[in-house]
Amino acid sequence: MKQLTLGFLTPYSGVYPFYSTHLWTGWMLGMGLDPARQRTWQIMPEFTRSGSPAATTEAAKKLLFFNQADVLSGLISYKSLPALMPVVEAQRKLGFFFDMGELIPDHAAISPDIFYASHQIWQSEYALGRWAQKRFGNAGHIVMPLYESGYHLGNAFQQGAFLAGAQELRVSVLPNDPADTGALDLAEFFAEIEKHPPPYVHAIFGGNIGTRFLNAWKESRYNKTIPLVVVETMAYEDILEDVKHLELELYSALTWMKEDERKENKLFVKAFESKAQQPANIYGLMGYEAGLVWRELIPYAQKGDWEKVKAQLRTNTIRGPRGEKGFHPSSGLGLPVSNIVKLNTTTQKINKIILDQGEGIRHDDAGLQIIHQENVSGWQNPFLCI
Repeated sequence: MKQLTLGFLTPYSGVYPFYSTHLWTGWMLGMGLDPARQRTWQIMPEFTRSGSPAATTEAAKKLLFFNQADVLSGLISYKSLPALMPVVEAQRKLGFFFDMGELIPDHAAISPDIFYASHQIWQSEYALGRWAQKRFGNAGHIVMPLYESGYHLGNAFQQGAFLAGAQELRVSVLPNDPADTGALDLAEFFAEIEKHPPPYVHAIFGGNIGTRFLNAWKESRYNKTIPLVVVETMAYEDILEDVKHLELELYSALTWMKEDERKENKLFVKAFESKAQQPANIYGLMGYEAGLVWRELIPYAQKGDWEKVKAQLRTNTIRGPRGEKGFHPSSGLGLPVSNIVKLNTTTQKINKIILDQGEGIRHDDAGLQIIHQENVSGWQNPFLCI
């Protein structure tokens, strides 16, 4: 049978440097293939630097025109779509892209040839905003660096809180020092919550600046007096491992938990950890979900029946480790259930207690259009690709 070529757009991530290997490993396992021995796919990575539209499109053209890739995939930002879509469509090729869900899909930018394995962090932020308003009350305070403010995460949290009845939300975007991009200046933020004590603080940080914020919060007098609600990327175990000795008390929303007892999740965790020899993580999960839908499509792809593959991807959903998931915006990409969790860390372990569940919202819901109108950002790189 024909070997298929997978062109993989690969931006740099200092936060998760091995994300692409985890994505591929998960993808192959989801298809029932041995990542080390399989001959069904030839994987062809192409470096896209920080993942800007120009670098992404240039790499896509090389993979499609020169390398003749059958499927164009990789980690992208939706900001690259206006440039990517014509390239994929002109060749009648198939684009199957991954993203963390830092931006809400714009329903004006949908193509019959392009599909998304999105982690949809904006969904957990929306659910978390609704829950925080109901649990802690009005006038919460969001804190985030300039980088994180350029995505839809804070906006999604706000919309969730407003839907639950919030009349007011304060926001602190931390000062940015171009000469020291890793600077963490919390003086104004702490002064603000001293002046206007909020019922909770919501922190949105990516990478090690998030663990530095948690250290600073622990040292402050607000620790355990003001509830700290964090974006889900700050609640991943591989992030909290570095700060679990701080004995933190946090709240977050997680669309996937390694401890989930459903059989689909246990199967994924066991398969990934035995092959990768590393703890199961979010990138392995995203790849695995993609593999579950592609498992049935390989025979059509090997025959060159790409229209059949596309038609199936437009409508097929999978029941994976975290429930039902779709891969085309027209089908809604699936509506993830977010587990609202309370986390307590000790030197020995990270304890999670599920407090509630938040349901997803369709990306084309009229209430979300204000986010597209109000969030005008120059950030072009995929989230965590810094």
